[in-house]
Amino acid sequence: MGRFQTAAAPPTVALPKPKPAVAQTPATEKEHERILASYGGTYDDPRLESLVSKTVDRLVAASDRPDQGYKVTILNSGAVNAFALPNGQLYVTRGLLALASDTSELSSVLSHEMAHVLSKHAAMREDQARQAAIVTRVVTDMSTDPDLTALALAKTKLTMASFSRNQEFEADGIGVGISAKAHFDPYGAARFLSAMERNAELKAGKSSLDPRAQDFTSSHPATPERVQNAQTIARQYVAPEGGERDRESYLAAIDNLVYGEDPSEGFVRGRRFLHPKLGFTFQAPDNFTLDNTAQAVIGVREGGAQAMRFDVVRVPAEQSLGDYLNSGWMEGVEKASTEDITINGFPAASATAKGDQWQFKVYALRFGSDVYRFIFATRQKSTESERNARETVNSFRRLTLEEIQAARPLRIKVITVQPGDTVESLSHRMAGVDHPAERFRVLNGLDRTAQVKVRDRVKIVTD
Repeated sequence: MGRFQTAAAPPTVALPKPKPAVAQTPATEKEHERILASYGGTYDDPRLESLVSKTVDRLVAASDRPDQGYKVTILNSGAVNAFALPNGQLYVTRGLLALASDTSELSSVLSHEMAHVLSKHAAMREDQARQAAIVTRVVTDMSTDPDLTALALAKTKLTMASFSRNQEFEADGIGVGISAKAHFDPYGAARFLSAMERNAELKAGKSSLDPRAQDFTSSHPATPERVQNAQTIARQYVAPEGGERDRESYLAAIDNLVYGEDPSEGFVRGRRFLHPKLGFTFQAPDNFTLDNTAQAVIGVREGGAQAMRFDVVRVPAEQSLGDYLNSGWMEGVEKASTEDITINGFPAASATAKGDQWQFKVYALRFGSDVYRFIFATRQKSTESERNARETVNSFRRLTLEEIQAARPLRIKVITVQPGDTVESLSHRMAGVDHPAERFRVLNGLDRTAQVKVRDRVKIVTD
């Protein structure tokens, strides 16, 4: 009869509580799609996703509102940014993950964004953004006006409205508290704010027009005051044994992370723009800074008196490029100036246009089934502005197979410091970055005089 006896009841196992869900509305879904489109889509890396979601779970459990759900998306952007939607959707760029040096620094950013959600700051900011969007729509609906077109050359349409100074201080206070209660080193916030400030200094002089390049400091000003404030708050929480930094597992998770721009979307190297997937390249004139934005490649000359825009447009195969330039998409085009030309074997057309403040030289060029458009704007027409436009357009060419194969992304590589290594010798191993020694220091949280120690694990950028 043994086999018919009732089996002993299995020991009861406590099932993990289901995570609180993030409420989706048509508005948040639309905003999510807009963010993905502006920031290069999602960055898929299971190791990183696991690290980030474990950190969030730990912070949620330590917060005053463990019932608030959060969902984190890693964005495929080299910009250093993080933000939150009112429903608890958090966004962090791979550029921010590359800059942070340990899990406590990452936790300080995530808890700061959670604090914006918990304090309803994100909802207030969404209202501001909605107001801004209405103004933007009015401007873009009037974009046949060439002066507004010029304005669009030097202004981004996609911005996250800034938080007020008080909201930032409040989110810092709540965020540091959540991190400390989750047993992370509460000084992570002050360290990361300092790293962001130094990173922003390295970027100074490069006025970026891309929302993807708008970093955390443009929507969350990283002032020395905030660093000091974060340190003061951290002192209230530090236990004698301090908090956890979790540097080793953090560095292991970001090893091989793509750094800077992703070549699959086209990328800028100095004054050159390359698009390996589409197979072309061109070079901007001297003293121009190029930005690969979500809508176009934008170039601005030092001083801002000249600008350029490069983008792709739909033109029916049967429509001539000259007819396209005169089709009314831009007002002020001088029809008599339109001429059909050939650029490096590609059919093209050019024309001039005038506005009150700006003068334009416009080119349309057919490359395969696509038509690319160069728009050059200058405050005052000169031999130099004419030459700049001509030389840029004439530099448009097909990439060679070797160039396409060589167009690999830069990556973060984590290495161990060997005897004899110095900041200078390690920074010489960095590829594709400006100011390598200073960038090495910023990436590794080293101040201006600190030196590396043997057996330390450090980040370098390689191709």
